[in-house]
This record gives sequence, C-alpha cells and structure tokens, in this order.
Amino acid sequence: MGQLAFDNERYIREQTAEILERVERFGNKLYLEFGGKLLWDYHAARVLPGYDPNVKMRLLQQLKDKADLLLCIYAGDIERKKIRADFGITYDSDALKLIDDLRDWGIDVIGVVITRFEGQAAAVVFKNKLERRNIRVYTHRYTNGYPTDVEMIVSQEGYGANEYIETKKPLVIVTGPGPGSGKLATSLSQLYHEHRRGVKAGYAKFETFPVWNMPIKHPVNVAYEAATADIRDFNIIDPFHLEAYNQKAVNYNRDVEVFPVLKRILEKITGGESFYKSPTDMGVNRVGFAIIDDKATAEASIQEIIRRYFRYRCEYAMGFTDKGTVQRVDLFIKDFQLKPEHRPVVLPARQAALDAQEQGKGSEGIYCGAAISLKDGTIVTGNNSPLMHAASSVIIHAIKHLAGIPKMIKLLPPHVTDAVCRLKTEIMNEKNISLDLEESLIALSISASTNSAAQLAMEKLKELQGCEAHLTHMPTPGDEAGLRRLGVNLTSDPSFATRNLFIS
Repeated sequence: MGQLAFDNERYIREQTAEILERVERFGNKLYLEFGGKLLWDYHAARVLPGYDPNVKMRLLQQLKDKADLLLCIYAGDIERKKIRADFGITYDSDALKLIDDLRDWGIDVIGVVITRFEGQAAAVVFKNKLERRNIRVYTHRYTNGYPTDVEMIVSQEGYGANEYIETKKPLVIVTGPGPGSGKLATSLSQLYHEHRRGVKAGYAKFETFPVWNMPIKHPVNVAYEAATADIRDFNIIDPFHLEAYNQKAVNYNRDVEVFPVLKRILEKITGGESFYKSPTDMGVNRVGFAIIDDKATAEASIQEIIRRYFRYRCEYAMGFTDKGTVQRVDLFIKDFQLKPEHRPVVLPARQAALDAQEQGKGSEGIYCGAAISLKDGTIVTGNNSPLMHAASSVIIHAIKHLAGIPKMIKLLPPHVTDAVCRLKTEIMNEKNISLDLEESLIALSISASTNSAAQLAMEKLKELQGCEAHLTHMPTPGDEAGLRRLGVNLTSDPSFATRNLFIS
C-alpha cells in the first residue's frame, strides 16, 4: 500500500468552518461557486494519496440543512456531446448521473440552469427530458456586454434578463460538470437579483486545484496544469494577492485575468467597495492544510503527470485533441526530467507484447501487452491471443495471483468461452472472437457457478481498485469500460489494437 498523504477528517473540519464563516460574513446568504468534481474526484485521489474521492459530498452532507444546490451546464457542451473522460459519458449524461448521486446522498437539486442557451436542439431535448421528470429547468442566455461593459452587464438587460431562481437556505452551492459550465455567471446573476430585493448576498469560490498555499512548481500544482492542458489553463502567482498582502499565492490564469472585471461587477452590484482584494481572497480552499505527507503527494503527482502524457497522446491519435496539448504535457515531463518509463507498469507491458510476438500468440498479427501493479507492488503481465484481449489476460492473471491459484488451473473452461464466441460470431455477426474484458468477466461469472477456483478468483476483483495498469495499445470500448468499473488507473501507448477503423 502507498503512503497516506491526506487527512480527510481534518479537511472536512477546516473546510466546513471556512465556508460557514464566509456565509456569516455576508449576512447569511452566500453563493458558493463549486469548481472541480463534486463526486468521484479521481484526479484528487490520485495526486493526494488517501484522499476520499467523495469527501466533498461528505462535506455537503454536513451542510445540507443550510444549503441549496443549483446545477449548471453549458448548452454548447450538450450540443457537441462533450465527454467526461473518467466516466466515458457525455456532460448531459453526467448531469443526470450527478442528480441521481446527490439524491442517494440525501441532497436534492433545486434546479438545473442551461447556460448560454440559444435554442440548441440537443439542449432543448435535454430540457424537455428533465422537465418531464419534474426537475425545474432555467435557461440563461449569454450576458449582454460581458466582459467589458459593466454598466450593461449589471443591468436589467444583462444579469436582469435572466430569470431569478428562488432559494431558501443561507448557502447556495452552484456546481456543474466540467469547466465553462456557467457557474460564475449564474452566481453573479443571482447576486444581482438578491441585491435588488434588498438581500446583501455574497459570492465565494471553492476550487480544489491549484493549491494556493503550495509552490507554483510543486508537482501537485503542475499535475493540475497537465490535467487542464487541453483548455490551456496554467498556474501563476496571484499578482493582486502579492500586492495587497506581500504574500505569494498560486492561482490559475483565468481567475487572475477575469478578476479586475469581476471586482468591478461585484462593486457595481453591491454599490460599495468589493470585499475581495485578490482572486485568492475569493477562495475557501483548505485542501493544502490537510496534506500530511508532502513527499508522498509529490511522488503521486509525478505519476499523474505521466498518466496525462499518455492520455493526451492517445487522444491525439484518435483526433480528440491537438498537437499543442501534447507538446504542453511533453514540457512538464521534461521539466521534471522524467521519461514515460518512470511509470513502473510501462516496460513490463511492452515486454509482454514482445513475448507474445516471440510466441506467435497475437490476434490479427498485432501483439498487445498489458501489466498491472498490485497493492503489494507485485507486477502481473498478460498479452493478447486469439482467445482474449491483453486487458482480459492481465486481469485474469492478476486475480489468480491474488487468490493463490496455480497457473495451470483454467478459470474459463472451453465450453464457456466457446459459447460466448459462438454468440459473437453466429448470432451477433462479429468478426473477432477474442474476448474483451467485459466479455471475459461475464464468462468468469458463468464459470464461477460451477468452478470454485473461478468463484475464489472473482472475489478478488475488488482488490484491483486503485491499482495501476498499462496497455501497449489503446483499449477497445469493452476493455476500457471493464477497467474503469474495476477502478483501475489505466494508461496506454497511442497505438491501435486492430487494423479496423470501426471498433465497438
């Protein structure tokens, strides 16, 4: 097991106190822009060993009697079907999933705000879908005059053109899937309406990264830059904070760039001097104070930078991102004098592919290798064959190792695999009989009903959560979905596992 580097309980205590103090400071009405992932924050869990991916939800549970929650989603993201990579689902699907997850935690969303709405067809369908399930939906259009004409922005033609959203509790959490969802504009629009009604509400921002009280070149902050390389975010020293307090604080470019305009907007809305002297002042982030092992955090963040290196190279190969994004992460790798091979599972996976080639065990003349590092540091490998994909092979080998099952014992007997292969070829009319990971796990579950060894091995699947894996070829949808559901942190080389252009 890796060294724990984060104290979740301390984080919840300090973060709760900071938020409640800010609510009180603004007369018990605060709009809190909630950046990052509210649930399943796997990036934070990877760079902060011991971080609970749902710790922010645990925080909200403590505040739920004092908080309403608004969910924002940008209409353009719905229209172009933008994907949330860690779940492999579109942003609108992620919004639906988030509503369900929040309900499971006992928290209701009082409304969904579709921002920069211009009647996009997909956004209209999304709106209809929600409203027919009795979820209140608001549509906000692009703010007239933004970002330079403050007089227009803070007027009935600007923020005033948006419908006011009735809230009852002193804290209003404004969140949404991904950056650019319109959380800031929604918060300021609400602030405008509140002040016109005589409510002296305030605004604050909750972002996990970058960590403002850690060095700008600390790996945890560079890992954030790597994670947002595709949208060109970068960290800088907050010049406004340095001038006001003679104290260095790390923020990111978009917050610093927008601060002068945001400060003027807040002053126009409130009719007085802004409470904030810097974008860092706006934040309520206490994550840096809960890090208890800086060395372990740095090491984990270095590994995350390498993961992003592989991910963006694969996205470039698939046409999802541009060369500039790949080159930006290349620079981070060079800054830390790293090589991709510093990820421990990379070389074993590549060796497994070479072994498959030597043994002639590939499928369609392509030889794929895979490696997974177990919690005790043991690295298990696998490769593809006419029977199964490399991802399937490495997972089967891993759970056999964890269960102490000898190599010669077969977990997937021929009568089971033959039945699945016949289904694929004779019924589903597929060309390739090789089993992907999802198919292999189904076959394993069938075998477990009559095979005690398979049952024992299947019980070990949960122990793979959080393990690191690498494939020498980009995973097929069935491999990627299977590894994601097992909670395995996957990287792959930017090579295709088949010569076919359509993979599904």
